[in-house]
Amino acid sequence: MTNGPLLPPFDEENAPFWEAARRGELRLQRCSETGRLIFPPRQRSPWAPHTQPVWSALSGRGTIWSFVVVHPPLLPYYAERSPYNVILVALEEDVRVRLIGNLVASEAGDIGEVEPDGIEIGARVRVVFQPVGAEIRLPRWILA
Repeated sequence: MTNGPLLPPFDEENAPFWEAARRGELRLQRCSETGRLIFPPRQRSPWAPHTQPVWSALSGRGTIWSFVVVHPPLLPYYAERSPYNVILVALEEDVRVRLIGNLVASEAGDIGEVEPDGIEIGARVRVVFQPVGAEIRLPRWILA
């Protein structure tokens, strides 16, 4: 059990993503041969297997592609915030690449403060990075 949020795993492949998030930047890998975005991070491009991906800064804008509303029973940290949303965002740079996060009302907003009936598929959003612990900033989304 945990009294705080579940934290993502860190490894050599995803470290640049989390380092950029700490700086308030959205960075994903891009195939250096085809230019296509790659997510989740990996050692080789799926589009050109002999090519090593490069990390690229993105706009941090996208649209809500799908969402769910989570209800208890949950770990204590999440139960206190429920019901809360989890959204899937199609990125502006490539709608085939989608990131998961929460829609919040403001840059410092909590995950449970947006009413589910206020979420619309296709709504434009932009990323914000919220601190959750000393070293981690999670991507969350606000309406653009």
